Amino acid sequence: MLPTLGIGLLVGLGAGLASIALLVPGIILWLGWCVAVPVLIQERLGVFGSMSRSRVLTKGNRWPLFGLFLILMVIAMVIQWVMLAVIVMFGGIIADVAAALVSTVLSMVLSVATAVSYVELRQVKEGTSVEELSQIFS
Repeated sequence: MLPTLGIGLLVGLGAGLASIALLVPGIILWLGWCVAVPVLIQERLGVFGSMSRSRVLTKGNRWPLFGLFLILMVIAMVIQWVMLAVIVMFGGIIADVAAALVSTVLSMVLSVATAVSYVELRQVKEGTSVEELSQIFS
């Protein structure tokens, strides 16, 4: 748990600070580190080793990853706008429960997209079979 928290903090700080300078460097750093947590879980390389390995895996595939995450973010924004309408119409506990449910589902989808990206990147870069990598989900 602590290494995962460390990766989250370092990626957030690194991409955030780079985004302060310009938005593009922050996005590039984030895309390079986007599969660091699955690398940490599967390959057990430590915080900095996982971040380095993530950059190696994503090199040459950052545009497709950008497209994937951009599509997911647009879908998330649309769903959140719909939820805003529900909150305005119903308010109260129903809106709170619905907002928590949407947030949970969106987090799950982003986590699965990250793990699937890791599996696909390993398969493309190293020819690793899906059966070998299915241990991530078990």
